[in-house]
Amino acid sequence: MYNPKHFTQTDRSIIVEAMRTLGAAELITFGSSGIEASIAPLLINDGATVLRGHLARANNQWKHADPSVPVLVTWRGPDAYISPSFYPSKAENGKVVPTWNYTTVQARGMLTVHDDIEWVEDIVRSLTMNHEARFAHPWSVDDAPREYIDSMLQAIIGIEIQITSIDAKWKLSQNRSADDIEGVIVGLQTQTAKTSREVAVAVRLAGSSRQRS
Repeated sequence: MYNPKHFTQTDRSIIVEAMRTLGAAELITFGSSGIEASIAPLLINDGATVLRGHLARANNQWKHADPSVPVLVTWRGPDAYISPSFYPSKAENGKVVPTWNYTTVQARGMLTVHDDIEWVEDIVRSLTMNHEARFAHPWSVDDAPREYIDSMLQAIIGIEIQITSIDAKWKLSQNRSADDIEGVIVGLQTQTAKTSREVAVAVRLAGSSRQRS
């Protein structure tokens, strides 16, 4: 990933939190059918060294993936178009162009497939507890009939990725002046898209971090 120094996110705690909260990841592999990609729910361990999840058994990506070739896993945060009109510097010299603000995390690692019913059930339970925790009345795997759960487990395959590297990019106008950054925040806050307002918050936080450093 092209990642200039001023956009590189280096705070490990922020990166891992993003990997845990940005939702399902995109798993990208290379193998006998070329490049393939699937959205997959994944959990990262406490040491941020292993990702675990599952794919549909009918999704042949897990069969095609070359186990000797590293996989790429990506997470995307909110993103937004940045208009040159947001910048006060536009009126000063006109030397501004459109761009896009976003946050993203990429992890590389080696893929292992687990065709083991106990392993698969364990990750399903872990994923369920993680994502159901936000609800007042969380659903449990044990709420469904055992024979039904067994049939569903047969329909998925477990995946595990030993992480070899993590790269994170927070492109949030850090390369602009303080006035232009404030212009971006105000401009994004006027947009109707929820993601634009989320990016405005992220730009504010990134600007505050830059000032502290």
